[in-house]
Amino acid sequence: MTPATTSSALSDLSAMPEQRPVPLAFGDLQGCRKPFQQLLAKAAPPAGTPLWFAGDLVNRGAESLATLRDVIALGDLAVPVLGNHDLHLLSVSAGIRKSKKGDTIDDILSAPDAADLLDWIRHRPLAHFADGMLMVHAGVLPQWDVNLTLELADELQRALRAPNWKETLAGLYGNEPNQWTPKLKGIDRLRVTCSALTRVRFCNAEGAMDFSSSGGLNAAPPGCMPWFDVPSRRTADVTMVVGHWAALGLILRDDLIALDSGCVWGEKLSAVRLAKDPAERTLTQVDCESCRVPNGGN
Repeated sequence: MTPATTSSALSDLSAMPEQRPVPLAFGDLQGCRKPFQQLLAKAAPPAGTPLWFAGDLVNRGAESLATLRDVIALGDLAVPVLGNHDLHLLSVSAGIRKSKKGDTIDDILSAPDAADLLDWIRHRPLAHFADGMLMVHAGVLPQWDVNLTLELADELQRALRAPNWKETLAGLYGNEPNQWTPKLKGIDRLRVTCSALTRVRFCNAEGAMDFSSSGGLNAAPPGCMPWFDVPSRRTADVTMVVGHWAALGLILRDDLIALDSGCVWGEKLSAVRLAKDPAERTLTQVDCESCRVPNGGN
């Protein structure tokens, strides 16, 4: 799909009928524009389809700016949640962090409308819930039900949209505290929320997060398991839609749709039609060889 036909496709999707079709959810784009164009064309969602994005729209792929513009052009049809790479972009822009080797965000930071682009990112949610499906970038803690997840996400969203957002963002980095308790207040409460929603992979049965491993299921730290396999997880009654964990790969379970299938590693970009009935969900994928980068990115 050429840029011209992409613009046409995005324009067609903006025609919103009264009854919206079933949402289509995409895994981490990470600046891989060409695979995104190809996947959007291959999935061919009907006009008015809500397009969910599981975070990390930018960074590591070669076309972060163009990818971001494509998603913004979707208007209200685009439903992205913030991922750790999106927050990293904001942190670099604010002088909180320095660019890392392999980052591909300079084109965004130097764009003539950079302030508007960054403002758009900063105003995206950290959690989205509709039709019995809860989307976050990384995961949730076992003590959180949907209502508490949305409440905590809203607290963090409002803090990142406030005039002192840079101070808040600077305080979100760090691995402690690593466990939820209702007694948490202030920046510690926001940090735990951010760590879970944008970074978690493994935790123990009590929900204590462990960030020492980013590998697959066989790389679980001692005493830990994937956050979604913790017994009595309070979001087990809804379908979780997530990205973030490329080493995990695509997982399609009745209660879990894990969409990061490693596009920025040169693997695949995935999109799933989010039908309520798991038997009616459909998967569409494209190869991402053109987006392979030496170190990938989570």
